[in-house]
Amino acid sequence: MTKEELKALVKAGETLELDDAARKKYPGNYIKLSHGYTHYELAGEGEPVVLVHGYSTPYFIYDKLFDRFVELGYKVLRYDLYGRGFSDRPGGRHDQDFFACQLDEITKALLGDETFILAGTSMGGAICSAYCRLYPGKVKKLILLAPAGMDTFGPPFYMKLCASKGLGPLLFSLIGDSILIKNTSGELYHCSQDEKDYYTRSFAEGCKYKGYLKCTLSSLRYTILDTGKSTMGYKAVGEQGIPLLVIWGDIDKTMPYYQHTRLLEVCPQAELHTFEGFGHTFLFDDGKKTMDVIEPFLEA
Repeated sequence: MTKEELKALVKAGETLELDDAARKKYPGNYIKLSHGYTHYELAGEGEPVVLVHGYSTPYFIYDKLFDRFVELGYKVLRYDLYGRGFSDRPGGRHDQDFFACQLDEITKALLGDETFILAGTSMGGAICSAYCRLYPGKVKKLILLAPAGMDTFGPPFYMKLCASKGLGPLLFSLIGDSILIKNTSGELYHCSQDEKDYYTRSFAEGCKYKGYLKCTLSSLRYTILDTGKSTMGYKAVGEQGIPLLVIWGDIDKTMPYYQHTRLLEVCPQAELHTFEGFGHTFLFDDGKKTMDVIEPFLEA
């Protein structure tokens, strides 16, 4: 990707309205939930698997896992969190309970009363654990991929600065698009340059629509940085004894690997796999390696 193209992607941030005409341009489906439309994809037959993405990258982060789950005989649901991709950008406090409610509504609407296997990456891990805390008995197995939210997490200065009530909104409005778009592929170490460019372009497409920054700032404040509440969710997973698989890259810069120690304390049933030489987005960096670990856990 040229510097000129990257600059153009940043410049296009927050310039368009996400309306019915815009939604029709993209593949996938839409469902109206209590806080607006949610963009999703549902494919396959069999036992349900639900995939929850993280803080910034929408559901395409599961591109290299989604089809494989379908091939294995699962009914697979992935969706864009509010504020990301092509889902609506509602106001309000975007905390763990808010996103857990979205997860509850979409699974009830599309899966009925079925129990399911749940997977979450990064902030999606905090959302999944909140869902387990609020809606016990629905999750058969849980897969956490570099999960966010342990109370041992020491946020970097820029996170604290962006989350501050005074300077945060101004700072986010001025440089948020630039930082997020330019850095989105920064922890892809093993895939091709073409795949990195696809990742950046796909990410930037959702950033075009107004409200993205408002929503990501809210979830930074009320989900990523509220680690005490997130840890309550992980404790609930441990107390309920939900079968749990955890995968983490040992050079993760976004949600550092040291947090696995605390996670294993509150979820002693967890099966941990460490990917040496991988960062935060290993599930896109090497989908096959990721599924090679997930498949035996599904079959157990």
